[in-house]
Amino acid sequence: MKRVMAVYDEDPFYAERFAEFANHKELTPFMAVAFTSLERLKTFSQKQKVELLLIGHEVSDQALAEIKAGQIIWLGGMGGDRLDDNPVVYKYQASDHVLREVMACYRTAPEQTVYVQTGLAGSIIGVYSPVNRCGKTSFAVIMGQIMARESRVLFLSLEENSGLARLLGAEHKTSLSDLFYYYRQGDLGRERLKAVTYRLNEMDYIPPVPYAEDLAQISCEDIAGLLTGICTSGGYDVIVVDFGQYGKGIERLFELCRQIYVPTLSDGISKAKLEEWMAYLELSGRMPEENRLQLIRLPWSQAQPAQTEGYLEQLLWSEVGDYVRSLLGGRREGWKA
Repeated sequence: MKRVMAVYDEDPFYAERFAEFANHKELTPFMAVAFTSLERLKTFSQKQKVELLLIGHEVSDQALAEIKAGQIIWLGGMGGDRLDDNPVVYKYQASDHVLREVMACYRTAPEQTVYVQTGLAGSIIGVYSPVNRCGKTSFAVIMGQIMARESRVLFLSLEENSGLARLLGAEHKTSLSDLFYYYRQGDLGRERLKAVTYRLNEMDYIPPVPYAEDLAQISCEDIAGLLTGICTSGGYDVIVVDFGQYGKGIERLFELCRQIYVPTLSDGISKAKLEEWMAYLELSGRMPEENRLQLIRLPWSQAQPAQTEGYLEQLLWSEVGDYVRSLLGGRREGWKA
């Protein structure tokens, strides 16, 4: 059963709208309940456990003392923020941003700080290539969006400079760096995952690290632990990972992947790089078994989008998008664990 997040504000419409928004978000680990009366909120809290209380900063300390709640987060406006130890979230911003900040502020109990196997484990799909400029990132993002029409999909990138923020025209307040911080603190749970997750059409994604130096501090073991935690949480059917040019023996992570797609090109240098890498996999004993490693060549043409604005949407319905849909059509059963 979901925990209860009670919402009260002097503007009853704000509380109702926010509660409705939160309840429509699949990964929100709470059932949001809006209140238009402090007296009703007080009575409710005495009969039903309130895990988290979002409450307007204008409520007095005396009134607050009569409400039972595991944790309190103030909804702040222009000035008048409270000076106690409870965190404050600015309420006059997009509901998605408010919810993300609330999840970042929420303190989970020790027994809730790790993922628990729910029986609905997800599959990891990896995208990697030793060849540059082969369409790897475009392929990974398109594949994730297409899969998301039938499955719950999370996309994340280990690229140093993925260009994702520019392509989406989005400003990200959180990123993969924040999620790794939570992971290392032993505070990785659905609340923290929700705090760093954004939406692209029907696909969730975690923005890449904002600074390339952050990746230098992340080991393969950390990545493996994080991916395992996410895919066993039951929150997603598929996690699509763009491995970028991460290095550090990234091939060890292939063992976690149900499928690894390798985009490549037909020129001589690209073929030489691919052959050298495949030889390394054989010699190191890291060649994925059976059909898990699949080489692909995207059908690029002169007609591909040239502008960053709307690039991903245009690409989704280009010949590249058609190629990916055709490629996935024969592998539907392999999307889920």
